[in-house]
Formats: sequence, structure tokens, C-alpha cells
Amino acid sequence: MQRYQSRLSGPLLDRIDMHVQVDPLDGETLYDRPRAEDSATVRVRVESARRIQGARFEERRWRCNAELSGAAVREAASASPSAQRMLRDAVDRLGLSGRAHDRVLKVARTIADLDGGGPVDIGHVAEALAFRSPLVQPC
Repeated sequence: MQRYQSRLSGPLLDRIDMHVQVDPLDGETLYDRPRAEDSATVRVRVESARRIQGARFEERRWRCNAELSGAAVREAASASPSAQRMLRDAVDRLGLSGRAHDRVLKVARTIADLDGGGPVDIGHVAEALAFRSPLVQPC
């Protein structure tokens, strides 16, 4: 797997916002694990997040967080000082590019919207960083 990943260029990997590692389940885990949110519940949260984004961008040319450019995502994020600090530290520690910074912030903005649409906080940035790469853990 590492040999395959080494073939992928940095700029290409920079454009992948979320990596999710899914480990195989054994039979016992499959039957004994607690139930997760069902699809209908997730759908309601996603529709709510899309309404929040629609209202945020009502007077703008964008419809959702994914369409934001660098300066616009920083404005829309309304990130708390602690979230900004965590993201700055991640840029320095992990060597994130400007593009990667903006993409992490977009994902964090979307996570905050799924939580009800408040400002981006440290937990949202930590979760977005965790999705950035299977090798990257939150600060």
C-alpha cells in the first residue's frame, strides 16, 4: 500500500479532502456493536446543513461550502481563535499547502454546519484534520 501511495503526486493527493480507513469487521463485532445513526437521520442533518449553507450564501454566487475559494472560505468559516491556532499549527507541523489548508477549513465548515451552523471551533478542525489523511491525527 505504501509503494502504491508513493506513486501518487503531492498535488494530486492535495485535492483529496477526506480519507476514511474502514477496517474489516469480524462476526462478533458486526452483531454486538451499537447501532449507528440510520440513513433517515443522517439525511435530515445533511438537508439542514445544506439549508444553513444556502442561507449563508443567499446574497453570494456560491451555493455550498465546496464552491468557496480561499479568501471566501476563511470568511465563511468564522473560525474561533483556538480553531485558527490549531490550523496554523497543523500547517507548520504537517507541512500543509495553502490549498490543503483551505480544503481542511471547508471540511471543518461543513462539519460545523452538520452540528447546527455555528462558528468553526477546534473540534471541527480536529475532525477535518483527521479526515485529511489516514496518517494525520488531530493535534
